[in-house]
Amino acid sequence: MSPILRPAQQQALEAWLDAAPGLSELAGRFTAAGWELALVGGAVRDLVTERNPDGSGPAPIPVDIDLTTNAHPNVVQQLLAGWANAVWDVGIAFGTVGATYGDVQYEITTYRTESYFEDSRKPEVAYGTSLEDDLLRRDFRVNAMAVRLPSREFVDPFDGVADLAEGVLRTPGSPADSFGDDPLRMMRAARFISQLSFSVAPDVVESATRMSDRIAIVSAERVREELVRLVMGRSPREGVAFMVQTGLAEHVLPELPKLALEIDEHHHHKDVYEHTLTVLEQAMVLEDAHQPVSGPDFVLRFAALMHDVGKPRTRKFEADGGVSFHHHEVVGAKITRKRMQALRFSNDDIDAVSRLVELHLRFHGYGSGEWTDSAVRRYVRDAGDLLDRLHKLTRADCTTRNRRKAERLQRTYDDLEQRIERLSAEEELASIRPELDGAQIMALLDIPAGPMVGEAYRFLLDLRLDRGPLGQDLATEALRAWWAARSREL
Repeated sequence: MSPILRPAQQQALEAWLDAAPGLSELAGRFTAAGWELALVGGAVRDLVTERNPDGSGPAPIPVDIDLTTNAHPNVVQQLLAGWANAVWDVGIAFGTVGATYGDVQYEITTYRTESYFEDSRKPEVAYGTSLEDDLLRRDFRVNAMAVRLPSREFVDPFDGVADLAEGVLRTPGSPADSFGDDPLRMMRAARFISQLSFSVAPDVVESATRMSDRIAIVSAERVREELVRLVMGRSPREGVAFMVQTGLAEHVLPELPKLALEIDEHHHHKDVYEHTLTVLEQAMVLEDAHQPVSGPDFVLRFAALMHDVGKPRTRKFEADGGVSFHHHEVVGAKITRKRMQALRFSNDDIDAVSRLVELHLRFHGYGSGEWTDSAVRRYVRDAGDLLDRLHKLTRADCTTRNRRKAERLQRTYDDLEQRIERLSAEEELASIRPELDGAQIMALLDIPAGPMVGEAYRFLLDLRLDRGPLGQDLATEALRAWWAARSREL
């Protein structure tokens, strides 16, 4: 092995290769057939770094392992037969064959070069002939390292080890060539800034800024995946800042740079962009600092990032010199939904994030605790299974530097949470429903299934929210009185 690795790094690499399920046998198959095989990708980077991507402890065996070879995909399929538990060819058009061995998924890609035509959303793939040429086409030097198998020779033609030690992102060739080959690499730079707390070389920043509009040709699904990884990283604030600085955000999340609202000497309000990044960071702290502990939570983090995107569209200068943003939470929820749909997020994620954006100001109507029990019930009902996240998002949204004001807001929210807990113990708030169901309503009022049943159900639900548990007898009496009054109106 190359002396470029320190003894601890060599030892970690040897132990990892020994533990990787089925890898030695697979390497033997390729060698016996006269083909090359090498370990590449994040596994090599994390082994050399001697830590997990999240910064804790030694790198484990990942669920996904990337390999590269000079064998063409059809040959790879033949070599996997009899070794793998399962083989699939979903990525074969791009030179990739997948396989599972035990609990590990292997992806084996033929040496390649790839680039996008001017308006294409799919790269044009050409197969390469050498490992070094394949590494040249990788996104960054820290990812352009490999380990030849089965010899275990460490290959680092572009000094990725030095870049890892320095904590900087540089490209193996020119940044313009790298981003021209695959514009998504600009988003990967933002992601690695977030995940690994790396800085970015000036020429990489310059090329990303000049070529940022090229991200538009990449499919929404690929962009979304990089964005999710960025948001879930250790330092998403820095990753977002890179996107805004280079202009990538204009094409991926154009709502974010718009938050940098111009502030003149006559109208004063918070820098909404900086406020948003602070809320994101504070929400991350509350993931584990406020019960229930959740760990990294994409829905909470993305809601924090998007919670004020309605402000630019709703800003109004008031006569007294102030600035208002009336109903920005409603406008922001619609903007959030539209953006997430464009990025092809799941309906569940879209519903959850946009709902949190819509509800994030509701607490401020609580004042000093004037809400009735009815209002508290409605707050819980409207939040539904997002209540714990709403608690954290609302607390994170307090970024005032006025210590007394911040402490007052926290005490007020403590009070609200305690009231919710007390009422929940008494009334099972999370599953509030009327004492009578649809079948009982139809039997009591002698009406068939239809809109009238829904109207009666909503009446009983509002009554339950306003007055708390009634019991079936009082609910029946109230329903009959409501029905009689309604019949007279008709």
